[in-house]
Amino acid sequence: MFNKNGFNMRRLHSLLGVLPIGIFVIQHLVVNHFVVYGEESFNKAANFMANLPFVLLLETIVIYLPILFHAVLGVYIVFTARNNAKSYGYFRNWMFKLQRITGVITFLFIVVHVWQTRIQVALGSELSFDLMADLLTQPWIFWFYAIGVISTTFHLANGLWSFCVSWGITQSPRSQRVVSVATIFVFLGVSYLGIRSIIRFAYGV
Repeated sequence: MFNKNGFNMRRLHSLLGVLPIGIFVIQHLVVNHFVVYGEESFNKAANFMANLPFVLLLETIVIYLPILFHAVLGVYIVFTARNNAKSYGYFRNWMFKLQRITGVITFLFIVVHVWQTRIQVALGSELSFDLMADLLTQPWIFWFYAIGVISTTFHLANGLWSFCVSWGITQSPRSQRVVSVATIFVFLGVSYLGIRSIIRFAYGV
């Protein structure tokens, strides 16, 4: 697959990770964060998103298909890329390895999350505070979501660095270091939104 078109495929893979998947992840966590302001705030935000015009078509084109392509190509990269972290221990080699590990964890998390939310709603459940609270008050699900959120936000933040390199935005070592620092703040900020939300769902605080 990568002999002739490898560079372009990796660029497309990186692009989809930011647009539209990255934007969707941030938007999704922002909507979930409305729970911090109370059950009614979350229910209103969730219902607004669920009742957008052509929501199923939009989700399929903008979310599900890009995620599927990104995941399938990402799994291929996981099993074909050569990691040098053990041999060299360079920071970026470790980030490369962690990017692949979190990619697998994130994919599994998304599958479970879609099953527990979107599929259940399609089967007749209501997407509401009660649905999420019932899930996250179970300790093993809470920790599964906590790990899943951290994995997803790390994968997104570190993927932003790869995106900037792949698309020639950061070419000098200095610019790459600047983006490395910026992505740490992205990781911390977006992680806060996700973890704060699941704590509110689970413990009401």
